[in-house]
Formats: sequence, C-alpha cells, structure tokens
Amino acid sequence: MSLPPDLAARRRELEDAATHLGRPHALRFRPMFGGLMAYLDERPCAWLTPGALALKLPPAEQPVLLRIAGTARLVVKPGAAPSRHYIVLPAALSRDTARLAGWLAKSARH
Repeated sequence: MSLPPDLAARRRELEDAATHLGRPHALRFRPMFGGLMAYLDERPCAWLTPGALALKLPPAEQPVLLRIAGTARLVVKPGAAPSRHYIVLPAALSRDTARLAGWLAKSARH
C-alpha cells in the first residue's frame, strides 16, 4: 500500500517511537477513514491522518498533554464533537522520538 507522503511521515514517527521503546514488533497499522489506525499490542493507540498524529490516552493523562502548546482534541470532521480519547500532537512533539515514545507508552498502558 502506497501512502501519501504526509501519512507515511506520521507512520515513521510512530514506528520510531515504538522502536525507542524496544517494541517495534508490537506496532501494527490498519487503514481507517482515509488514514491509519495504529495498534500497540493489538490495542488502538493512535490515529494517523495526512495532517496529524493523534494519540489515544486515558482520561487522567489527557489534561497533562493538553497543556502542551499545539495539542488539541481530535475532531474527525467539521461540526463533529471533539474526541474524548484522541489528542492531536503538534509536529514538534511527534517528531521528538523520545518524548513521543513516553506518550506512546502511556497510551499502551491504557
């Protein structure tokens, strides 16, 4: 499957984070609504679109992440309610492998 360049970049960022955690073998991707759903240990952990990487986080972790500039709740389409579970990451965070790996680990524990 050939991915658009932006979506391929989001996938590589998540793969790098999983590798940083020593768990690249546990990460899987499935096409979903024009993007990719990522699974870690067969549990949904992220939704990737060409323009964004959104992590699925437990409610207790969400306020901490939402304090970082550039984060926001995922809105799937205009007019839709914001996601209760998925938080869109700013590019500076998704490109920082070590920081992204820390948040991916929190998602995996959920």
